Amino acid sequence: MRNVRLMARLDIKAPNLIKGIRLEGLRVIGDPYTYAKKYYEAGVDEILYMDIVASLYGRNNLSDIIEHTARDIFIPITVGGGIRSAEDAKRLLRSGADKVAINTAATERPEVISEIAEKFGSQCMVISIEAKRKDGGGWEAYTDNGREHTHRDVLEWVVECEKRGAGEVLLTSVDNEGTRKGFDVELVQAVTEAVKIPVIASGGMGELKDVEDVVKARRADAVAIADGYHYDRFTVDDVRKFSLDKDIPVRSL
Repeated sequence: MRNVRLMARLDIKAPNLIKGIRLEGLRVIGDPYTYAKKYYEAGVDEILYMDIVASLYGRNNLSDIIEHTARDIFIPITVGGGIRSAEDAKRLLRSGADKVAINTAATERPEVISEIAEKFGSQCMVISIEAKRKDGGGWEAYTDNGREHTHRDVLEWVVECEKRGAGEVLLTSVDNEGTRKGFDVELVQAVTEAVKIPVIASGGMGELKDVEDVVKARRADAVAIADGYHYDRFTVDDVRKFSLDKDIPVRSL
């Protein structure tokens, strides 16, 4: 089994790092660059920047933050929010991002997945899926921080995205996000069984054991953590040591 990546997720409402519950009730945390550098120095494997209001304006506004980050932080940076074309992706990749995560534009025009994958490589093309449980079972993919229906079944959609060239899945459980109740393990397992590309679990981590629950039995390839790091409930080192103690393969420092 390949190493599980420990990622720090930073949701941005320019110019601030923010945090909410179920992607709502947003609260200002601080300066995103300061936190990103803190997590880098603590040994996190990747940084995930998500511009959570970008889809409202149709443009990602994180270029300056990315350029600042890339000068001092030498781990992969994924950026999402408001990316609608290969040209948008190019601008962010030139600013220092290693990968782009796309949600709204892909649900509206799935061809953009192939366009980005063909131009920059599948490894740069991350499909971001905001999933909510359906009353009758299964999950629906949403956009706009879990507010807008796409009427797409998550499992059918992720399979289509993989076929179109997506190289990775950022899977956020809107139901669990910010609740500290743990990852939606059933959701993550269903998606990892549906596709062969890596799946990043996001939304809901409340305690260290949640990492073990979502990773074991061929589940998440990476975990994206926000609340736990931002509020100092545990450190990157805590998560890494716990993972190693539980025989979860993570990068040793």
